[in-house]
Amino acid sequence: MALRPWTDAELATLAELAETFVRGGAVRRAGLAADALTAAADPEQIAQLRLVLRIFESRAANLALTGRAARFRDLSPADRERYLLGWGTSSLALKRSAFTAYRTLLTFLAYADPGPSGSSGGGNPLLAAIDYRPDDPPVTTRLTTVRATELPPQAGEETVLDADVVIVGSGAAGGVVAAELAQAGRSVVVLEAGRLFDEARMPRDELAAYDGLYLNHGLLTTWDGSVTILAGGAVGGGTTVNWMTCIDVPADVRAEWAREHGVDGIDGAEWDGDRSAIEAELGVAESVVVPPKDEAILRGAERLGWEAAKTRRDATDCGDCGRCPFGCVRGTKQSGLRAHLATAVGAGARLVAGAAVSSLIVEGGRAVGVVAEVVSGDGEPDAAAVGASSRRLVVRASQVVLAAGALRTPTILEASGLSHSGIGQGLRIHPVPLIAGLFDEPIDMWRGTLQAARSLEFNQDDDEHRRYAIESAPGHPGLMAFALPWEGTDAHAGLMLEARHVAPLIAITRDGGQGRVRLTKSRRVRIDYQLDAAGIATLRHALVSMANLARAAGASRIIAVGARPRWHDTRSGQSTDESRRFTVYEDALRAFDFAPNRGSVFSAHQMGTARLGGDARTHPVDPRGHVRSTAGGSGAGGGTGDLVTGLYVADGSLFPTGIGVNPMIGVMTLAKRVARTVLAEG
Repeated sequence: MALRPWTDAELATLAELAETFVRGGAVRRAGLAADALTAAADPEQIAQLRLVLRIFESRAANLALTGRAARFRDLSPADRERYLLGWGTSSLALKRSAFTAYRTLLTFLAYADPGPSGSSGGGNPLLAAIDYRPDDPPVTTRLTTVRATELPPQAGEETVLDADVVIVGSGAAGGVVAAELAQAGRSVVVLEAGRLFDEARMPRDELAAYDGLYLNHGLLTTWDGSVTILAGGAVGGGTTVNWMTCIDVPADVRAEWAREHGVDGIDGAEWDGDRSAIEAELGVAESVVVPPKDEAILRGAERLGWEAAKTRRDATDCGDCGRCPFGCVRGTKQSGLRAHLATAVGAGARLVAGAAVSSLIVEGGRAVGVVAEVVSGDGEPDAAAVGASSRRLVVRASQVVLAAGALRTPTILEASGLSHSGIGQGLRIHPVPLIAGLFDEPIDMWRGTLQAARSLEFNQDDDEHRRYAIESAPGHPGLMAFALPWEGTDAHAGLMLEARHVAPLIAITRDGGQGRVRLTKSRRVRIDYQLDAAGIATLRHALVSMANLARAAGASRIIAVGARPRWHDTRSGQSTDESRRFTVYEDALRAFDFAPNRGSVFSAHQMGTARLGGDARTHPVDPRGHVRSTAGGSGAGGGTGDLVTGLYVADGSLFPTGIGVNPMIGVMTLAKRVARTVLAEG
């Protein structure tokens, strides 16, 4: 579906919206927003958002919707604020989702944009106003050894590579599998849809980082906009941009996988051995430097008598730099660029960057390769880029390993005609609520170790809630701007002026609810997710816990991100009154509105869309990583649960359930298990 160019009228209305959300630079921001939506959003979503812009300027439509026949451009600044807030709280899903989409995008751009290159006056004045001074570490002189393979000059309609194994995806799982197979002497090709950045080319500002290092240019949400999702989208995947917290899958969760999903060896010595090997390969060690936002967790937990400790991280000689979400220029993060991918390339594996796999090649029930579109240079091979600037790549291999992540692996299976009722189903995302504690002293959340402490006080399921881990949420200004509530132009600007004093807390909750992933008509990926009663109860319980933790740590104000409830300590010395106010605040959190389209939930973990397990009817992958399919027409078996020979899944798609802690170690441990299967059958 071809998109027509944005009209001058649409851009003018978009600029008016931008100016209402955040004053200053609105025309530039409107252009950035239009470009971002064109690059990242589905055409159907873009059409809906452009329709909304026309509604804003239609007297007839506004008369029907608001009872007032006035165009948005003709309203006073105060009336524009009220107009937008009305959309944000509307009973109509279209109005709420449109408000959320524009509010998050335009506030993010206001504070993530460094300003026009070469501009006078120090770039973005909003960043100067909040005294944003991020860490600026030197670039390592020992760059990663990972290099992309140059494809031969194109001759004919396609380029063909041959290998023993082709691995789709270069993130946590793909890197581990590639290292294991390449070191065993197998001929390996790794295909990655994103670009390759070495340390010298890592983005140096927030806007460039999200554009180049994240899936969908950092603008990834559920279809209705109710959950904002962060996922790695460059070589190394999530390992390139994550915050490095290393926690094993809880033992009782793994016991549940063995008991209820028929996954053998998951709850004993086999798992323990693989996990120990992964931690050794990553150099996992306890945090050395604990910055103020993480000190707050330790201090508050001690006063409450809760469990808390320093995090264990995959980093070496590191603790004074908060630029992990932009990629590690110092080369101390043991991402794929420094660990597994580097090992694989050193052992002869070939990496092709900018290669988006469109389908598998399945012949006679056996996977024999993949088809990809490759975009050279700085383009991204998504649906918008594929065309004259791309080339077709076919990789022929006797074994295919899908490690494209829980948002892409199932859609590759779907696009290839493979069918199983579980493919794309059972999405788990660890819904994350957020509390912002404001302290009298500067916190500077964007500096120093990103996650240096955590509390596992509530790391168990019970009748009241599901398990969750409490961690800090180190955000730079753009991320902070769209996360904080917007209750008007001045109110939001006032909160941002206090950015240096904010210590954000998040709860990594074990899912109550689930979702699905599927292809749209334009071949993009649609994500749907719905919380259930247990999920909402868990999010509310976590909000109360984090508010208590922030209060115990000394926060003077606490904001539940995404809605109005907030607690303010006037420091009047009247402790009884202060305690009564906080009790009222806790009651408000227990009724916090997590209805769809409110935009109050975040996620950085995706799992479960190709679950492994023993029951062929409900698990599209068997306990050792083989893909099951009921597709008859594709030649990939004809009965329920027939295995597709030579086809494996190795990433977080395999998780039978959510786990309630950071999943990287679990993903890598499962990948090591699947790599053994591939080696044994090659």
